[in-house]
Amino acid sequence: MRNIVVIGSGPAGIAAAVSAAKFDTRVRLVDDNPEAGGQIWRGGGGGDWVAKLRGVERLFEARVIAVDAAARRLTIEQGAGVRMLEYDRLILATGAREVFIPFPGWTQPWIAGVGGLQALVKGGLPVKGKRVAVAGSGPLMLAVASYLRKKGALIISISEQASVASLAGFVREVLRHPGKMLQGAQLQAGLFGIPFRTGCWVERAEPGALWLRSGEKRFREEVDFAAISYGLAPNTELAEALGCEVGTSGVRVDGWQRTSVEGVYCAGEATGIGGLECSLVEGEIAGLGAAGRDARGLAGKKAKAQQFADALNRAFALRPELRTLPCDDTVVCRCEDVTYGQIAKQSQFQPSFRAAKLHTRCGMGPCQARVCGPALDFLFGWKTESVRPPVFPARVGSLIEISEESK
Repeated sequence: MRNIVVIGSGPAGIAAAVSAAKFDTRVRLVDDNPEAGGQIWRGGGGGDWVAKLRGVERLFEARVIAVDAAARRLTIEQGAGVRMLEYDRLILATGAREVFIPFPGWTQPWIAGVGGLQALVKGGLPVKGKRVAVAGSGPLMLAVASYLRKKGALIISISEQASVASLAGFVREVLRHPGKMLQGAQLQAGLFGIPFRTGCWVERAEPGALWLRSGEKRFREEVDFAAISYGLAPNTELAEALGCEVGTSGVRVDGWQRTSVEGVYCAGEATGIGGLECSLVEGEIAGLGAAGRDARGLAGKKAKAQQFADALNRAFALRPELRTLPCDDTVVCRCEDVTYGQIAKQSQFQPSFRAAKLHTRCGMGPCQARVCGPALDFLFGWKTESVRPPVFPARVGSLIEISEESK
């Protein structure tokens, strides 16, 4: 019986676990959230996929803090204790996080990421009757705006930084996918009457208001909340800690979702931003492969999903004007309170993420560059250079336990 561990219980992780569990396997699903679903299915959703997890062992509110690829062993922190998980096959479905481009005023408490504000509302934040502006880039903005409207928010505008010409190419691709056309029509119906601007982005924020730019025009909007983010960045830290090859778009995999490390698979947004359908089919392929089964029947489905993902990424590529948003006193690293001016000054001597980290402490806070890392990549072209244990913040007691067990 194969011992398979799946990290991440979003769509890709659930599809992988369900597919692998159909065969003579022991499947364990690990996630640091209290329930399955990931961001997209948080608080309910996933329907038949989540229901099919009945035969899968679930370890929730558990986080991987250390890995040993040679021994095929993970160290998991769960509650007040630590446990070791050994595996024959490992499937990484670690998803993605939002990308934030710093602008003056972006750290004010009423400003959140697009998905972040949705998560807050799902967690109980009241938005009924509140004026909300949604801005940034990507289809997630439309889905979240529709959700917030259903919760009673007054969506005053949706501002997309991509140009109308870029979006036209994406619309042509959508027309080839009837399911996507239906989803788009449903979203449009839910957003009827809300101003939607293309080629428009937030320049700065002041208490209770945003300043936006569209071409040469600048204007002000008064708001109670703002949801602003610029797409998604793959979560590759765990894959990097295991020694998997990572490219510009995410973890590198072959046609069967195998990484460069023997016995390790990766699926979903961690391999590149592709959307729900792409995540599900990649999860299925990874699950079948980990279970030693043939996944060739899904190759065509994956190719079609990947074609749509490529069109999406082309259409919503970030415009170069966004690199001019931060001022010298704009905070880039929120954890360590490091400004754009400090980083830019240091970059004149040693232009790299490592140098910025050493000289300014940028990326050394609790988030370990998960927020400022993608921003620095966009602003300066710098990539994070190393991942060391603990992969995620851990209790001191957990680190002591690991140390004692390794003796």
